[in-house]
Amino acid sequence: MSEAAPRSEGHGTGEDRAGALAPATRHEPPKKSHGRGADRAGRFWSRRRIPALLLAAVLAGAAGLLLYDIVSVRAGRPGMYWRRRLAQELAEQPLNETWVVVAACVAMGLGVWLAMLALTPGLRALLPMRRDTPQVRAGIERDAAALVLRDRAMKVSGVRAARVNVHRSKIRVRAQSHFRALDDVRQDLDTAVGGAIGQLGLAREPSLSLRVRKPKKAG
Repeated sequence: MSEAAPRSEGHGTGEDRAGALAPATRHEPPKKSHGRGADRAGRFWSRRRIPALLLAAVLAGAAGLLLYDIVSVRAGRPGMYWRRRLAQELAEQPLNETWVVVAACVAMGLGVWLAMLALTPGLRALLPMRRDTPQVRAGIERDAAALVLRDRAMKVSGVRAARVNVHRSKIRVRAQSHFRALDDVRQDLDTAVGGAIGQLGLAREPSLSLRVRKPKKAG
């Protein structure tokens, strides 16, 4: 996200020289109990309608074509040329050929990818929120959560710019302070951003990683 313009002017002390870094902190949210509804708040599953439709169409077409050829052979007609040619090539082609190995690897990779799509929820940009009411299910986008937390960080005195990255299990905040002691700014950021994370109402509160530094002097 883009950095904000300076909010105020100030000068650091001798101890807080330009480019100095405050040690990063990790804020582990306390374990809270939000009732039975919170335990059932899982990730949102993507419906994947278009990939499922395309895969179903391909499989249905291939199965129909193969079934037609089998019925044709059972009726006394010769099988399709492509199937007879394919059976001959498979019978005569050595398995250690380069293109055979490459084709097998591609097919295996495609199968693993399809299995991952089937077994993973998807919608990674959407974070589930607590379900205090069983009939209501809500979520918040990562970008929206990052914007809220960044606004809260920019309200801390001494913060010149802030960048927030929201992940499923961790939130990283990188801030620049152009006055005040870095430890004081970091402590205020930990309180402000940590409280804002709790107010987001996430079903699973991520940990918080903070890093505060002084901006580098130009030239």
